[in-house]
Amino acid sequence: MSNVAGKAYAMNVLTPMTPWRTKINVFIFIAARALPEKLAGLLGLSIIHFARWVMVRRDQWPDLGQGREQLANDYMIFCSNFNGTWDQYIDAFSDGLPNGLDMFWYSSTKYPKSVPITPFKDYIRANQIYTDYYYNATPGSAQRDIKCALRVRTAVARLAAAHAQASPDAFATLWRQALVSVQNDLGSPGFAPVASNDTATADRHRQPFVRARWGGGL
Repeated sequence: MSNVAGKAYAMNVLTPMTPWRTKINVFIFIAARALPEKLAGLLGLSIIHFARWVMVRRDQWPDLGQGREQLANDYMIFCSNFNGTWDQYIDAFSDGLPNGLDMFWYSSTKYPKSVPITPFKDYIRANQIYTDYYYNATPGSAQRDIKCALRVRTAVARLAAAHAQASPDAFATLWRQALVSVQNDLGSPGFAPVASNDTATADRHRQPFVRARWGGGL
C-alpha cells in the first residue's frame, strides 16, 4: 500500500455533504475551535500525527483545464497521518471521540454515526481515497518516539550549556541526573514490519534524494 510508510499510515476520506446542511457544519467547526477542551478525546490519542477536516463548497473546486465542475454536493475532506493499522486507528477514533466524529461528519451523506463501529468502518472504507505517494520524514519513528527524541535533545543541550562552567564533579552529578530523567526515552524505535513491497520500494527510490540533501552517510 502506497499510503503506508514505516510505522505511519496516511488516510484521505472524501464524503459528499448536503449543501443546505453545510452552514450548520461550519458553525459546528467554529464551536469546536472555540472549545478545544471538547476535543480532549482526540488530543489524547497519541497515535495521531495529524488530523484535519476541510469543507469544500461545490463551486470551490479548481478548474485545472478539465472545465468547471457542475456538482450537486459540497464535500468534506478528511486527512490524517497516524501510527498503527487502519483498524486500530478507526477503533481508537470511535472509542475516544464518538460524539465529536458525529458532529464533524454531521452533513455527510449517509453517515451512519461512529457507533456501532462496523457501519462506521464500512463508510470510511467506501469513501477513502488511497494515497498515490506518501512521504514520511521519520518512517521508523512513531509520535511517541519523536517526543522522546526531543526530550533527549533538550537534556543534552542543557548539559552542553553547563559543561563550560561546571566542575568535573558537578558536571558528573548533572550527567547522572539527566540520564535518570531521560532513561525511559533512550530506547531504539526501530522500524515496523514492512507492510508491503510498495513501502520497501518507495523507501529505496527515496534514498538518492535523501543522500543528495543530507549527505552520503545516511
